[in-house]
Amino acid sequence: MPKYERILLKLSGEAMAGPQSFGLDAERVRELAIEIAAVAREGVQIGVVVGGGNIFRGIALAAKDMDRVTGDHMGMLATVINALALQDALEKIGHHTRVMSAIQMHQVAEPYIRRRAIRHLEKGRIVIFAAGTSNPFFSTDTAATLRALEIKAQVIAKATKVDGVYDKDPMKHTDAVMFRNIAYTKVLTESLGVMDATSIAMCRDNKLPIIVFNLNTHGNIMRMATGEPVGTVIS
Repeated sequence: MPKYERILLKLSGEAMAGPQSFGLDAERVRELAIEIAAVAREGVQIGVVVGGGNIFRGIALAAKDMDRVTGDHMGMLATVINALALQDALEKIGHHTRVMSAIQMHQVAEPYIRRRAIRHLEKGRIVIFAAGTSNPFFSTDTAATLRALEIKAQVIAKATKVDGVYDKDPMKHTDAVMFRNIAYTKVLTESLGVMDATSIAMCRDNKLPIIVFNLNTHGNIMRMATGEPVGTVIS
């Protein structure tokens, strides 16, 4: 039985690259689509924000000498590529999906309109929010928080490659300790690097909980949605 009626799932672009360092891995995208659709079939309304790191990394060397605003806009367009790939994978397994872009591009995606997004969710469609907030200097974490608040999601599910929030980087330190529950303020004051400070502060100010969990453990999206104790809860 799902614990949440409506969730915002935040995926990194790297999650869609699979074992590659950049680009799209079709099999990994298909696996993600199967897991997300399984949760949606349980009646959970799902909005997804996907990053663009897997696409942007291939051009990041060129972008470092560019104007920051231009680079950020390129990153936003990378998220649209990922959103379309995920939409295609979801629709191939029979789940109605809509891509809504903050940058208008009518030929490939609907423009983001809050009320229309909520209506899609109410009809059982998965909604993928692309192109960030359309504003430079804001990360996709901030875009995820903004969309979650706008659609009145009950939780942000932040999918990562580690099991939760640790006191230090578990990839570098074998003695890193994982928190099961942690306060927003502690994440901010100790700079734990889960999400950027703007998004954490927005969640704190609006009392929106964040669950940080490992996407690479099969079935974790369903476990999170049904309220099983996976990962770390920031509240």
